Amino acid sequence: MKIQIVRLPLLFLVLQILSGCAGMIADSFMRPAITNLQQQTDIELVCEGTPAILLMIDSMVASDPENKDLLMTATKAFSGYAAALDACNKPHRAAMVSVKARRYGLSLLWPNSDLHILATLPLPDLQKRLAGLSDSDVDSLFWAGNGWGTWILHQQGTPASLAQLIRVEQIMLRVLELDERYYYGAAHLFLGAYYGSKPPLLGGDFEKSRHHFERALGFSNREYLPGLVLYAETYARMSFDRELFSSLLQEVLDFPLESRPDLGLANQLAKLKARELLGGVEEYF
Repeated sequence: MKIQIVRLPLLFLVLQILSGCAGMIADSFMRPAITNLQQQTDIELVCEGTPAILLMIDSMVASDPENKDLLMTATKAFSGYAAALDACNKPHRAAMVSVKARRYGLSLLWPNSDLHILATLPLPDLQKRLAGLSDSDVDSLFWAGNGWGTWILHQQGTPASLAQLIRVEQIMLRVLELDERYYYGAAHLFLGAYYGSKPPLLGGDFEKSRHHFERALGFSNREYLPGLVLYAETYARMSFDRELFSSLLQEVLDFPLESRPDLGLANQLAKLKARELLGGVEEYF
């Protein structure tokens, strides 16, 4: 299946005609468009077509900034596009795109909040806010954390951004308390990467990392390939487990994309990353 690339004149015409109906558009057009995007395996098509879709989403959020359906769609779309930009040969764009992923994600939980205040909120206060959330908030909770984490990932390791990781950790720990299976156990994937991406002297914990990765792979039946790539890139690489590193990445390359068409884009991007990592195995070990 191929998405239609929205041409800008048509885009602006649609926005003028349907201004004030952002919620309806989100249901009738944007959700199917994002679902279709997530199924694509043609990376070039995704790279060419996504910016116009993001522009439309951005405009609709601006017209209805407290619409949670739109905010959810925007968070997923901007987070996903930031992840794809390396494959699009535009890694320099990821930092700017991820700013919106974070802003829209956090607005799902705390509308109109100052992002600086959230970033510097004392941990006990953040934990108190998170404790007040329930099962019905898992969707917003996870994607808020994912948007925030996406932003941190693309800030070139600045001390100010890395200092915020502990807050995303708290969000993901709360997701686990409410529904650890959510989105293929993705909160486990975040925590596995978080604990496995640094040596023990710097706060890493390989035992915790492996536990979280194995839980996530169990929930996804090893069909959500980004999880296997993260497992290899963080835990296996940092613990110098070359055999695990190679076997995980080979498993990704051997996986038939057609068996999970709903995960087409994520799994195709994972395959590209796995091929890149395997090509550098001699440098890592």
